[in-house]
Amino acid sequence: MTTIEVSAPRHWHRPLLALTWASVALAVIAGIGLFADSRVLTGVPIWLKPFKFAVSFAVYGWTLAWLLAALPRRSRLAARAGTVVVGVSAIELAIITVQVIRGTTSHYNQTTPLNATLWSMMGASIMVLFLAHLTIGIVALRQRIADRAAAYAIRLGLFISLLGMLAAVPMTTQRTGIEGITGAHSVGVPDGGPGMPLTGWSTTGGDLRIGHFVGLHAMQVLPFLAFALARWAGDRLDARTRAGLVLVSGLAYAAIVPVLTWQAMRAQPLLRPDGITLLALAALAAATATGIGLVLSRGRRPEMVTA
Repeated sequence: MTTIEVSAPRHWHRPLLALTWASVALAVIAGIGLFADSRVLTGVPIWLKPFKFAVSFAVYGWTLAWLLAALPRRSRLAARAGTVVVGVSAIELAIITVQVIRGTTSHYNQTTPLNATLWSMMGASIMVLFLAHLTIGIVALRQRIADRAAAYAIRLGLFISLLGMLAAVPMTTQRTGIEGITGAHSVGVPDGGPGMPLTGWSTTGGDLRIGHFVGLHAMQVLPFLAFALARWAGDRLDARTRAGLVLVSGLAYAAIVPVLTWQAMRAQPLLRPDGITLLALAALAAATATGIGLVLSRGRRPEMVTA
């Protein structure tokens, strides 16, 4: 039985691991700031944004390092792209932290020449990160990965993450009516209003962060699914069936990202969908269930597979 290998020390991308640990350190500092600094910005504790971004980049950096280690052949191009990711991620985290120290927002902030310059730098770094991530995805697409379930998980995870990044683009076009602020994550309501626990996603309007978040974490969800199927269902499902389940799940996951973004663009809170949104979700659920059913009906037990 072939499974995703999670330990290949000689292939671990050291700059990405450095980004992971630096992000963990920043998360600790920001966590302390949440309790030690009473300032509030856009309706939440001022250190919440660097805390959330630090955790996100820690997970992202480690996942990319692992994915590069899991590829059957080491790629210099992918390794260089990983180093680029580290550089632009460091720029973004630094700007977010500096702006918190200054007591102002980082995203969409063009209220002064300095704020506008920092926001432009963030925008440029995000574009470079997107291209570097795309490069890694193309490298993974070109390599031959023996385990088909792992191949689907890695490739779909990388490209759905790109879709999640694109889901953030509409944030830059939201009109706030506030001079110098050129975007927002909420739709139909101002940023900083009532939000869900922990995530802060708006409970009164649409929130573009939802599709962004879900898309980005395909990199973790799909490889874990492939690992779980091999680890706990490998004696009941053959390799072809496991691969089919990962493929169907990945396609469904890819579809839910634009659905969630479409819902947010229509100023709907996540937990208050209208009939059209529910119909779209029901159609997606039915298609996914049908796909899973077809895969399982064609599956064969491992002991029935002949050489």
